[in-house]
Amino acid sequence: MDFTYTEDQKMLQKMVRDIASKEFTERAKEIDKSHRFPKENVQIMAEAGLMGITIDPKYGGGGMDYVCYSIAMEELSRVCASTGTIMSAHLSLCTMPIQDWGSEELKQKYLPDLASGKKLGAFALSEPGNGSDAAAMRTEAKEDGDYYILNGSKAWITNGAEADVYLILAQTNREMKHKGVTAFIVDKGAEGFSFGKPEDKLGIRASSTTQLHFDNCRVHKSQILSKLGDGFKIAMKTLDGGRIGMASQAIGIARAALEESMAYANVREAFGQKINEFQAIQFKLADMSVDIDAARLLAYAAATAHDRGEPFSRLAAQAKLFASEMAMKHTVQAIQVHGGYGYTTEYNVERYMRDAKITEIYEGTSEIQRIVIAKALMKEML
Repeated sequence: MDFTYTEDQKMLQKMVRDIASKEFTERAKEIDKSHRFPKENVQIMAEAGLMGITIDPKYGGGGMDYVCYSIAMEELSRVCASTGTIMSAHLSLCTMPIQDWGSEELKQKYLPDLASGKKLGAFALSEPGNGSDAAAMRTEAKEDGDYYILNGSKAWITNGAEADVYLILAQTNREMKHKGVTAFIVDKGAEGFSFGKPEDKLGIRASSTTQLHFDNCRVHKSQILSKLGDGFKIAMKTLDGGRIGMASQAIGIARAALEESMAYANVREAFGQKINEFQAIQFKLADMSVDIDAARLLAYAAATAHDRGEPFSRLAAQAKLFASEMAMKHTVQAIQVHGGYGYTTEYNVERYMRDAKITEIYEGTSEIQRIVIAKALMKEML
């Protein structure tokens, strides 16, 4: 498997790195502290074509592969993980499923505005009471002539109240359990559709995270993605792809922690010498570097399998599991390298640690990733 970057991938990497470094670096600390949704960052990404990077050009997208998506997520999250999260939820969890599963009518209706960044997308699977047990959702959609009537609530929705287009999973036949789940596209402003208060989070503070509430919300049957009962399958396939982006996000966060630790160790002195001359510090930096490179290879392996149309569920779960736990481990170590200063908001490493934690939780916890991996291994043995 050749992981040499193509010229297009090199150009993309440089472009995103330059944009993130120039436009997002100073703002990242401010929006983290204020919990402010960075609309200006979204506009900059839209103008650069990042909001539709993997979407077919005939719908206004960039037509790039998932390796490119992985590259972009790493570079964005290295500077501002909140901005990376906004792009990921919009693209991999909302826009891509519409491209992969939608009718031509739905694609024409939604993809041009989503790919251009004119509209922002969101994905709603989790609920206040179901956590990792997605099939236990309580949100229902009952048939009413040419419409379905949605009732229920969704929780932990990234892009929350800021999105314009929502991919909603609801039960249309509870007796069939997960096979009775259907995916609907719901527009902001639909009657009976409202938002809860923004969540006050540990990290990724600038991405809007809210509950969604549906009180007799009428959705036309033409807004069904694929067909009745395909919702759970759509959700699981969507999360498989999303995990590649989450792995790359974790890699970007860890890479930032390594780079800042190296810079700090090069100037901080103790016992008459720079701390990067101490073997204890050198070992920490070496371990960070090895694990970051290993995680990136896992992410690229999953992205490459996705691009080839090969099975990639296990690879994506492995990449997310390793990368997220690696990022949490090494952002903690980055604080240790910085000593007492790392525990203050004067330095960015405390933010990296807070941002890293969610990568072990959203789009499937580490425990869920281990279940996915184990089941895939057992299936491969048969």
